[in-house]
Amino acid sequence: MSQPSNPVTQWEQRRDEATRYYKRGEFQEYLALATENLKLARIIPDRAREGYALNDIGLAHLGCWQPEKALDCFNEALTLAQEFGNLRAEATALSNLGSTYSRIGKFSLALASFEKALQIFRQLEDAQGEVSTLNDVALVYTRLGEPKRALLLQNQILAMRRLLGDFSGEATTLNGIGFAYSALGQQQQALEYFQAALPIQKAVKNIVGEATTWNNIASIYSDLGQPKQALLIYYQVLLTRRALKDLSGEATTLNNLGFTYNSIANHSQALKYYKQAIAIYQELGDRLGESSTLLNMGSLYATRRRKKLALSCYLNAQELAQEIEYQPLVDKVKQFINAL
Repeated sequence: MSQPSNPVTQWEQRRDEATRYYKRGEFQEYLALATENLKLARIIPDRAREGYALNDIGLAHLGCWQPEKALDCFNEALTLAQEFGNLRAEATALSNLGSTYSRIGKFSLALASFEKALQIFRQLEDAQGEVSTLNDVALVYTRLGEPKRALLLQNQILAMRRLLGDFSGEATTLNGIGFAYSALGQQQQALEYFQAALPIQKAVKNIVGEATTWNNIASIYSDLGQPKQALLIYYQVLLTRRALKDLSGEATTLNNLGFTYNSIANHSQALKYYKQAIAIYQELGDRLGESSTLLNMGSLYATRRRKKLALSCYLNAQELAQEIEYQPLVDKVKQFINAL
């Protein structure tokens, strides 16, 4: 197939192709195309498209769990947008920075970036941008131990997304509501929202989102005392995540498998999966994931009265939690240490 002679048309076509890879969770392919588009934007030259390409590359790095590289791209995109007074591009870069900070557990920086983005989206009357950013804010509230606050916000977002006809976004918010209910200990409610998200994700072919939702459903079954059902789903999710080369998702599922095996006192299997999860988290530099898994492993050792091993896990988890300044996890680790 011959390339279009117009470089702007070529840029647009390549971006459309890249977006399809992104939706399928094929982030390396997405990164390659976005990088080509960045080169092309600089050749044209087109500063606006350069900014879009930088944002796309940042999202690819985030998908590949390379948060530091993502931060560099989003900061460069932000500088470019501010230099040219492109408010929409500025808000997009700020929102992406917030998502990256949230991913690595720097929640105060995440909320500050989201707040700046929200002000601009509201100024522009960009409802889609506002709703998407509010959804990210709500997820941060849940992770900071404020699920009721998150739930209030998520229900507002759901109404806004339905009004906008944002089908794909609706599934994201349904997942967020389920996540908040789960944090509140209302597992049956959580399950209903996760199950409502699934058909939408199937309809829009969001494979990554679908795997996340199935993972959440399995976690609910585990909490409801149905470990066999949970394990069946986790193994299916693990296959999907490996096929997608989603290392971060794979580590999450391995940690969950470990947790479920521990709940049925199969400690050797639990340890096997915890260790596999920790190896991936270390490879990715995901200190939040690693510390959470160390906490689970420490609990396993504690129940088996292997106090030295338990304390070693807890102290490692404490060090990681302090590094990322994630206070709820720091407090949780202290409770576990004091209970030893």
